[in-house]
Amino acid sequence: MSIVVTGSTGLLGGLVIQDLLDAGVPAGEIKAVARSKEKAAGLAERGVQVVIADYDQPASYDEVFAAGDRVLLISGSEPGRRIPQHQAVIDAATAAGVAQLAYTGIFGGPKADFLLSADHRATEQAILDSGLPYTFLRNNWYVEMLLNDLAGAVERGAVVNGVTADARIATATREDYAAAAAVVLRTDGHLNQAYELGGDVAWTFGEFAAEVAKQSGKPVVHTPISHDDNLALLIKVGLPEGFAQVLADVDDAISRGALAGTPGDLSRLIGRPTTPLADSIRAALA
Repeated sequence: MSIVVTGSTGLLGGLVIQDLLDAGVPAGEIKAVARSKEKAAGLAERGVQVVIADYDQPASYDEVFAAGDRVLLISGSEPGRRIPQHQAVIDAATAAGVAQLAYTGIFGGPKADFLLSADHRATEQAILDSGLPYTFLRNNWYVEMLLNDLAGAVERGAVVNGVTADARIATATREDYAAAAAVVLRTDGHLNQAYELGGDVAWTFGEFAAEVAKQSGKPVVHTPISHDDNLALLIKVGLPEGFAQVLADVDDAISRGALAGTPGDLSRLIGRPTTPLADSIRAALA
């Protein structure tokens, strides 16, 4: 039996494997799926099994899994292409008879009603249809995605988006989500479970801006704008129109409260509080 991690050379996959190793899982019992040996060279040097497979080449997954494996399917990164990519992994896992298929979906699962959630809802249904024992890791927004332009926000003195002033979001860090994935792969009791994962505290972008101002020593405020203005701004900064539409729609979903829930599943799984927003901002500013 192996613990198999797809997307192993990505930011999340690499952290999951590190957590497994730190928890004492022998490197030889971990199988890292990567698109090239070069990208996975560091994992191979540590004794992790490396297998080459590509979501876009279903046949490449024919020999990846074995009966009894515990598998983490990390969702693809391109909305609109992910359903056939994920189906390739599901089909191969079903044929092999794996013992667990964990999947990194989106907060809200079948109740999530925004554009970005469509591929995740379809993937969860495909896993249910396969009959495989599953674990759904429904991740809320990654705080790192909101910190990419932190220097720009400090320079402008404003965090500008399409989220209303009173809306809340319960983000967590990539490290938090990776820790949860590692726990459900290496411990028992998680089969046929769905976890709604997010931060312990839901915050507003006004609170976010105030914390950035406090730590940077410069005035920063939250400036909400309309959906159309938000979409135009995202396109203006260089995002493809389709992806800009997806992100603008996420802001609308946050405004509706779709990512504000704090059920506590994440902190219970990882055995500690989720990383405070202030700590993430401090690290980003540093």
